[in-house]
Amino acid sequence: MKKVVLLLALVALSLGSCGTKKKIAELESKNKECQDLLNSTTVKLNMCLSEKDILNNQIADLKKTNSDLISNVGNMTMLSTKGAENLEKSLESLKEKDLKISRLQDALTKKDSVTLALVTSLKSSVGINDPDIEINVEKGVVMISIADKMLFKSGSYEVSDRAKEVLGKVAKVVNDKPTFECMVESHTDNVPYRNGVLLDNWDLSVKRATSVVRVLTNDHKVSPKQLIAAGRGEFIPLVANDSTQNRSANRRTRIIVMPKIDEFYDMIEKEMKNQAGK
Repeated sequence: MKKVVLLLALVALSLGSCGTKKKIAELESKNKECQDLLNSTTVKLNMCLSEKDILNNQIADLKKTNSDLISNVGNMTMLSTKGAENLEKSLESLKEKDLKISRLQDALTKKDSVTLALVTSLKSSVGINDPDIEINVEKGVVMISIADKMLFKSGSYEVSDRAKEVLGKVAKVVNDKPTFECMVESHTDNVPYRNGVLLDNWDLSVKRATSVVRVLTNDHKVSPKQLIAAGRGEFIPLVANDSTQNRSANRRTRIIVMPKIDEFYDMIEKEMKNQAGK
């Protein structure tokens, strides 16, 4: 009987041990599956975290780019506004300059008209058709050029009687223009001057210019305030002093009739005021 009980106990123990091993095997299998799932999930989590970092960096870059763009748009707006203001100022400046140029041109046109009228008046008043007298306009002023053979004897600075007649007709026109100036400009040739107390051709040219000025003031009552005496000597020849004919051409006296500089600017200022009042 005891043997039977012992045998039964051994069989029961054996059967129990087999069940436990099977459960352990099942549990181990499930544990392996869980571990594999955990490993896979961990890998995916790490990938997600990595992608999240990348996306965060991209978002930060995009935010910075967006901020930069907004700033640039603001700067461009400011630049555009300043550019428009500068352009407007430049256009206004150009308009003012154009207006000044237009007014200056008007004043110059009026001055040219006065000059032309003066030439016409001189030519009709002098009334001499003589190759030794020329009346023309150079650089905006009236030039009356008189050959020295009409004005003076060789080496002399005493004005001839014939020249006094011509100067009287010139004086008549000058007296009609009391606000104009006349510069008497005398030139010589290059033959050295050795006669009397004068030192050289420069002295001679100055004396000839002052002699003409004295005839205009003393004989024809031209205001001394209108006259300028200038001696240029031999230094501005018309042609080379290489022949008798050329030296004769270089010996000349010019009477330059011109508006006063301040009067010319007065003409311009008056014209500008007239334009501003329109």
